[in-house]
Amino acid sequence: MVLTKCVRLSAAAKFGTRDILYNFRSLTTATVASGPISSSSTQEQQRRHASYGKMSGWQIHSYGTLQEELQFSESIKMPILKSPTQLLVKVKAASVNPIDVAMSSGYGASVLNAMRCKDGGIEFPLVLGRDFCGEIVQKGLGISSRELEVGDEVWGIVPLHLQGCHADYVVVEKYCLFKKPSNLSKIDASAILYAGLTAWSGLYITGHLGDLLGAISPVGGGAGKKVLVLGAAGGVGTLAVQMLLAEGVEVFATCATDAMQMVHNLSVKYVLNYNDPAHVQALASVGRFDIVLDCAGKGTEYANEIPWLFDQFITFNSPVLKNIDHEGFAVGMYQNAVSLVRNNAASLSTRQGLVKWGYFVPAPQGIAYLQRLAEKDKLLPVIEKVFPYAQTPEAYERVSQKHLRGKVVIDFE
Repeated sequence: MVLTKCVRLSAAAKFGTRDILYNFRSLTTATVASGPISSSSTQEQQRRHASYGKMSGWQIHSYGTLQEELQFSESIKMPILKSPTQLLVKVKAASVNPIDVAMSSGYGASVLNAMRCKDGGIEFPLVLGRDFCGEIVQKGLGISSRELEVGDEVWGIVPLHLQGCHADYVVVEKYCLFKKPSNLSKIDASAILYAGLTAWSGLYITGHLGDLLGAISPVGGGAGKKVLVLGAAGGVGTLAVQMLLAEGVEVFATCATDAMQMVHNLSVKYVLNYNDPAHVQALASVGRFDIVLDCAGKGTEYANEIPWLFDQFITFNSPVLKNIDHEGFAVGMYQNAVSLVRNNAASLSTRQGLVKWGYFVPAPQGIAYLQRLAEKDKLLPVIEKVFPYAQTPEAYERVSQKHLRGKVVIDFE
């Protein structure tokens, strides 16, 4: 009830009659660039829907199981530009990430709904999907032709609290969108940014691998340091090891037995089987790591169970949103603070380093960094499987099963 009131008040305050009419006119002219999905009849239907401000997409109407909640609709309202720095993109390919599966069951709902309310958004129906590749069909007046132009092929990212990209069209701010590297296919381009930005922020924002300059610019850094990547065969891990190798970092990696050759093929010299108990002592004999990057979901408690020496243990398995979901903001944040202090106290008492949480950060300098590596052929995603648009639920199901070997992608065309 509170969220509904907030949305209505925001909409009433923000838009007048002229603005609504203007946005509708802009929308109808922008959708001429609609593209095919599977057949000529579908193309015609898509063009007809676009001309009336409708599109197709996959969305949830409540939190629950994927089999029950993820539904296809051909009557979703087309997103419209609400600021001069936004762009409308026709989606050609998009990846499915573990965060999409988690959000479908309500993960992070408390914080993300508060952010949606602030931006005048709604909770349901909700389109998921974070990273994509597509073509610009409309842009705001605040974006010059030197930056981006209608017709440009682009890759982009959608912040977690906004309507996602598993639909025909998506609207994003300029800082979330860059021209697609010409040497990447649409499939490869759609599979890099969410996982890549997660790895980048863990290494360069949380881990300070490139000092201050590495966090605030796309320069990278970290040559000569030593990093251990746990779970190097997944979407984040496969990109993290490539980033580290490109920066001249000495990389050690763990993965399952059947993924070891794949990780070796990424040019990682030291790959250990995490199913073999001997890998724990083998890594203990290596010496001190500058960073242990947990891409396997081990969590902060694991840092106190291992005998390895490290300056920083960074995990993406953070309890922050989960605690707030379960306990409310005040109690949840208190629990988060207690957990972090307790884990760091235990770690420092054994002369190990700091234990930290890493996060996905939709930072433009991070996208620019990934773009630079991709254009130099130093960064390429591992694609486990590509699903056609009509089989989007199967793509979600595969991601929900975990133990991925790279990324899962949806091909819209």
